[in-house]
Amino acid sequence: MRADRLVSILLLLQNRGKMTSRDLAQTLEVSERTIFRDMEALSAAGIPVLAERGREGGWMLTEGYRTSLTGMKPKEITSLLLSADSTILSDLGIEGDFSSAARKLEAVVASHSSSPTFDSIQRIHVDGASWHPSDESYPFLALLQDALWHDRVVKITYLRDNEASERLIHPLGLVTKRGVWYVVAESRGELRTYRVSRLQHAELTNDFFKRPEDFDLGQYWRQSTQAFKSALPSYPANVLIREETMQEFERERYLTVKNTIPSSLAGWLEIEVDFNSLEWGCRVLLSYGSSVLVLSPQVLQEQVRQALIDTTALYESIGQNLVKNCPE
Repeated sequence: MRADRLVSILLLLQNRGKMTSRDLAQTLEVSERTIFRDMEALSAAGIPVLAERGREGGWMLTEGYRTSLTGMKPKEITSLLLSADSTILSDLGIEGDFSSAARKLEAVVASHSSSPTFDSIQRIHVDGASWHPSDESYPFLALLQDALWHDRVVKITYLRDNEASERLIHPLGLVTKRGVWYVVAESRGELRTYRVSRLQHAELTNDFFKRPEDFDLGQYWRQSTQAFKSALPSYPANVLIREETMQEFERERYLTVKNTIPSSLAGWLEIEVDFNSLEWGCRVLLSYGSSVLVLSPQVLQEQVRQALIDTTALYESIGQNLVKNCPE
C-alpha cells in the first residue's frame, strides 16, 4: 500500500541520511518511477524531501527534520491501532501489513519510553465483523486498490439490472459500508459509485489519469448518501415507541425520524417517521414487538395487527402440535 511505503521511505531516510532512487526502489521492491511519484507525494504533503544530484547524490530530508512519529503519545498510537477494522483489513488483504506496522510502532515508542505502551491492545479487542456479514465477494478489490494508488484507468464490465455494460473508469476512492464495498470513480466526465461485487470483469489499462485536486471522498460520499435517501419513496407514519428503544430504531435503514415529542405515557415517545414503503414499515415495526405501537395511518396499523394475529394463529395450530410430538 502506498501509505505504508511513504512511511517506510521517511523512516529509511531518517535512519540512513541519504539514499538513491535505485537503493530505495530495491529496498521497497518497486520501480524507480514509483519512487519519483512517492517523492512528489511527500513533497506535496509538506515533507521537506530534497534531491541532491551528482555521483554522490540521492534523496534526503532537510537537516534537523525528523518525523513526528516518535513524538506520538502512547494513547494516540493505541487509538489508531484500536480503530482498525479487522474485516476491512481482511478484505484489502493487508492484515499482515497492519500487524507489521503495529510492531514497528511498538518498537519506536518503546525505545523512547520505559512505560508499557501497548498494554491496552492486549486488553481491548475491536471485532469489525458484523453478526450478519455480507456474503458478497470482491475478486477485483486488489486490482482497484492498485489502480487507485497509481492513478491507472480501469476497464470494467459492470452488471446492473441484469444487464452487463463495459466502461472505462478513473478510480478515486474505495468506501465500505455495512460490509459492502463500493468504488467511487469518474466515468465519461461524471462521478459514479459502483458496487464492487457487481463487477463481472476488471483489468488495468496502460493509461493514467490526473486525479482532480478538489475531490474530497468523504464529502462526496455524504452528499451521495443524502441524495440517495432523498430519492427514496416516502411512507409517513406516527408511532409510539419506548424511550430505551429509540436509539436502536433510529439506526434502522430506509427510515427517517422527522419529529419526536414526549408522550403522556411515562417511558414512551411519540414520533413522526418516514419509511420508504408500507411493506418496509410493517417489517421494521414487527421486529420491535411490544416496544412500538402504530398510531397512524390505519392501513399500516391494520397490517401490523393482522401479521400479529396470523403469527398467533400459527403457534396455536401448527406450533402446539409440533411441541406435543417432540421427544423430551
